[in-house]
Amino acid sequence: MSSAEDTTGRDDKQPLADDARVDLDVVFEESQIQEVFDQLDHDLIGLTPVKTRIREIAALLLVDHVRRQFNLASDTPTLHMCFTGNPGTGKTTVAERMAQILHKLNYVREGHLVSVTRDDLVGQYIGHTAPKTKEVIKRAMGGVLFIDEAYYLYRPENERDYGQESIEILLQVMENNRDDLVVIMAGYKDRMDRFFESNPGFRSRIAHHIDFPDYSPDELGSISQLMLADENYQFSDEAKTAFDEYIERRMQQPHFANARSIRNALDRMRLRQAKRLFEARGSVTRRDLTTLEAADVRASRVFVEPLNSDA
Repeated sequence: MSSAEDTTGRDDKQPLADDARVDLDVVFEESQIQEVFDQLDHDLIGLTPVKTRIREIAALLLVDHVRRQFNLASDTPTLHMCFTGNPGTGKTTVAERMAQILHKLNYVREGHLVSVTRDDLVGQYIGHTAPKTKEVIKRAMGGVLFIDEAYYLYRPENERDYGQESIEILLQVMENNRDDLVVIMAGYKDRMDRFFESNPGFRSRIAHHIDFPDYSPDELGSISQLMLADENYQFSDEAKTAFDEYIERRMQQPHFANARSIRNALDRMRLRQAKRLFEARGSVTRRDLTTLEAADVRASRVFVEPLNSDA
């Protein structure tokens, strides 16, 4: 038997002989999950601890995939996860890539991501929550259900809150359907910790807790360059210097949201560039249309009002 033989498929094939050999390099290549890793590296600057953990989970799934070929009995790995960190640190993007990995390794049927918040799951009156939650779960089956700011499901201060009903349904599905649905909860770390203390059933069902660190100024600068390149823009040298200063100032303000704040800032700078070009009413070159100048950056109120969160 060649090393590449019978390296795909699951329980519907005859188990391999005890002395068979399976080349993990071949299995890895055939799974095409390297493409997902490459996309993750392209989409997200830095986040080395997060990417390392995702690769470890992928390795676990790949080895378990091969174990099935030898009919080595084991329960389906618990793959429900919790992503903690501040806004704009890439949690949704990583969840999307995780869904692709799970699909490529045959752990979910479709590999799609359904992203929801409390409002998508919890109703406003008696009898409303269960249908809403079940409908979301139905859409997510075969893929990944991503619940952002999951701690809002539980509001003990409100006696008439229906979040607990949604929680009970989710817990049951996470236990009984874990071979066809992965639930990823996300939010601020301190709030998620309190949520798990109040709902120990969730903690016992979530095997992988991954913390997303804030980006450094240099990483945010690289992210801005990547975002601009994707839209066929660039900084002039003076604008790049100004934007580095912008990042330092913006990070000290309230409500800073990492890459999300950087994207919003770039969108406003593109508006300023368009306004500048339009008001000039002259002919423009390709460079004019693609280059952000220092004036487009320094017009931000961050340089005038350091504590103003509207940059």
